[in-house]
Amino acid sequence: MFSSDRLPLKRRILSASSWSLFGSGISYVISLGSNLLLTRLLVPEMFGVMAIATLVITLLSMFSDVGLTQNVIQSTRGEDSRYLNTAWAIQIIRGLMLWLLALCIALFIFVADHVGLSRQGSVYSDPYLPYVIAVISFSMVVDGFQSTKVSEATRYLSLGRITQMRIAGQIVGLICMIGWILLIGRSVWALVAGTVCSRMLTTPLSHIWLPGSANRWQWDQSAFYEIFHFGKWIFLSSILGLFANNSDRILLGGFVGSATLGIYSIASMLISAIAQIMFTIFAQVSYPALSEVARERPGELKRSLYGIHKLTAPFVYFCSGLLVVSGTTLIGLLYDSRYAEAGWMLEVLAVGLLKIPFNLPQWCLLARGLTKHFTGVVALQAVSTIALIPLGYHYFSLPGALWGIVASQLLNVPVIIYYQIKYDLFDLSKELILLPAFFVGMALAKGLTFAAGY
Repeated sequence: MFSSDRLPLKRRILSASSWSLFGSGISYVISLGSNLLLTRLLVPEMFGVMAIATLVITLLSMFSDVGLTQNVIQSTRGEDSRYLNTAWAIQIIRGLMLWLLALCIALFIFVADHVGLSRQGSVYSDPYLPYVIAVISFSMVVDGFQSTKVSEATRYLSLGRITQMRIAGQIVGLICMIGWILLIGRSVWALVAGTVCSRMLTTPLSHIWLPGSANRWQWDQSAFYEIFHFGKWIFLSSILGLFANNSDRILLGGFVGSATLGIYSIASMLISAIAQIMFTIFAQVSYPALSEVARERPGELKRSLYGIHKLTAPFVYFCSGLLVVSGTTLIGLLYDSRYAEAGWMLEVLAVGLLKIPFNLPQWCLLARGLTKHFTGVVALQAVSTIALIPLGYHYFSLPGALWGIVASQLLNVPVIIYYQIKYDLFDLSKELILLPAFFVGMALAKGLTFAAGY
């Protein structure tokens, strides 16, 4: 069903990279376009509420992540229908349990606000928040029924239809948002409707449109044990990762109001767009490719790692330098004056992009089955994030909190380098030779900023 037995790895990597970049680019254009449109139709408070509601769903999903997709990609049983059906059954049970947990959280927030436990003026005291969480959490049930064909296709670097499916879901979600605003009204429910409708399309498409093994309810005990053994460290790293990657909104939501958090979410969204592009490439292309090399040609792992690094790192360094200088200009050009504060926030957060190239060696550790080391790196970032954001806010208010976010991202780079050296996966010259792309980005930003009159 897949062409892995006919096409060499290099050709599959090139094809998958092309689809991944195309999908990420189109997704970013749709996200940015919809964001520019919706910020003119909705008030910042609505984005603050949606940011927290989405965060709750993300936290629950990561808190229960046992690495089902990573299992299918890395395991020698990734083609076994019993293994895949067991993974699908686990996924369905997990989705239902997460929905129930989300309803409990929504109820807790509702009660806390009515008995005076929530800080007045914070996002958590917004009356819409518990209802939004309760409704949007149903998307986790829908996601639970998504076919394991998605994981199979990723294992073999067959990303064409996956990319098309996700773009279609994003377009349908945007249409639902705009339709809600035009036909029903300008409220946060437009954002909720778009999210749910998108998931309602992509899950059925994963069964109907993708090639691979059709899913049915089946339970294989040996498959469950293998998934659990590999997934226990993924589970722990996901719990730590959810704090490392989402503590900014969790903690800032308790320090600032809905409007400020909504403005921060604009700056964060622009940074996240770049981070998401790289995550997609690492997760959908690099990790499957490195896993295949680790299984079949382990001696070539370092060469494969830096083959991918030289293509991805310059892009990230360039974007970091560009945004460090031109964040205020970019926000001024794209958004109205209500979102001007997002400019300096964007410039600070852009420094944290320098960490992203070092995420690739983390995936390399996972490809080799070194899940403990992978988890340790994530743990360090989680602890530093939770410590540095409140500390920065206490001494330097909001700018201090944002610099705390950046510092927490960069602190674990030495640990990653240590593991690279330990497993003969580090080459200093190949790391340093790409850094000038950061200064090229800064220089270009200076010229564009001057030309724009800022």
